Amino acid sequence: MEEKYRGYDIVFFDGVCNFCNAAVDRIYRRNKKRNIYYSSLQSEFAKKNLPPEATNNIDTIIFYSGGNLYYRSSAVLQIAKRLDGAYRLLVALYIFPRFIRDAVYKLIAKNRYKWFGKKESCRIPTAGEKKYFLE
Repeated sequence: MEEKYRGYDIVFFDGVCNFCNAAVDRIYRRNKKRNIYYSSLQSEFAKKNLPPEATNNIDTIIFYSGGNLYYRSSAVLQIAKRLDGAYRLLVALYIFPRFIRDAVYKLIAKNRYKWFGKKESCRIPTAGEKKYFLE
């Protein structure tokens, strides 16, 4: 990660996936502290700051925090810990082994375009969101 972003919490997501974009909208609304930033996996920022295997495989959410990269269900639960409201209760899902959580995650990820559709291009942040999106 570039030095200037080392202290950031960053969600990397599939920018054309409708389900992923809806999740980013929800995260943005439930993060009142505004201490989470976002980047699509298709962006130049992601390509410069993530390992190549991460940007070649856009069927996962990645969360960067404290110098660590979290993938799939672990990323979702790490993000949930930082949100306001009942979303923090999702961390209780850590009682399930990661291979079980990730199996459910992979099932959703595999079918996300079929179930929720996809956009022709990556999301464009609103004026209010723009400073939280790293491109």
